[in-house]
Amino acid sequence: MSVLNNSEVQLFLLIGIPGLEHAHLWISIPICLMYLVAILGNSTILFFIKTEPSLHEPMYYFLAMLAICDLGLSFSSLPTMMRIFLFNAMGISPNACFAQEFFIHGFTVMESSVLLVMSFDRFLAIHNPLRYNSLLTSKKVAKTGLILATRSILLVLPFPFTLRRLKYCQKNVLSHSYCLHHDTMKLACSDNKINVIYGFFVALCTMLDLALIVLSYTFILKTVLSIASLAERLKALNTYVSHICAVLIFYIPIITLAAIHRFAKHKSPLIVILIADIFLLLPPQ
Repeated sequence: MSVLNNSEVQLFLLIGIPGLEHAHLWISIPICLMYLVAILGNSTILFFIKTEPSLHEPMYYFLAMLAICDLGLSFSSLPTMMRIFLFNAMGISPNACFAQEFFIHGFTVMESSVLLVMSFDRFLAIHNPLRYNSLLTSKKVAKTGLILATRSILLVLPFPFTLRRLKYCQKNVLSHSYCLHHDTMKLACSDNKINVIYGFFVALCTMLDLALIVLSYTFILKTVLSIASLAERLKALNTYVSHICAVLIFYIPIITLAAIHRFAKHKSPLIVILIADIFLLLPPQ
């Protein structure tokens, strides 16, 4: 559906998987299972951290924050994806779309921030283990979580408002099964320069998180390799590798999508959609 003659678009259209519309019902089965695994897995992590006193430590508190971010991403994208694959319902109102992209981007920025703080946490634990508990108390962890949440909200809060000020005239078909800021602003028939600039700024903040994470893990690796005992070195590396895997699972789809949108002249819609869906369906922890 397209709206002509410069009248305002009343409905955006999301898409499933191009060329496989006839199989959407079958595709919904593994998607539902992946959502179920992600939701149950993260809920289980939160339950054990809350009920097990031995897990009341900074590292596990940050893991709980990561689980909350994953749950937020799952619940933000689940409604539209299930409507598309189960009921072939593609339409979404502009206001609902703007709200969805706010939550998706908000939890994404929050998750990036948590991964950064977790890298600092591991650096402190390995570099200065004797002062670790005094430096990271429960109150400081709670304050850190509040700061991260506030940062995430403030960074993405302008997104829905800047999108609402745009006019959407003819194009109304989005590129994913859920709403994203850069995808929605491309449909505008009015000047979206502010959206482009601010979207780039938020992306830079996320890439700054990644740069600091890489720096932290470089220092961690240097510290680990200086440990004399082989057993202690292997134990530290085991934790180090698991955190690196979480960072890679989170950032690789983001960087890949950004590179495809920026440099690929003839990008495959199927590849873009699959990478974007993997980002939401595959939790880092």
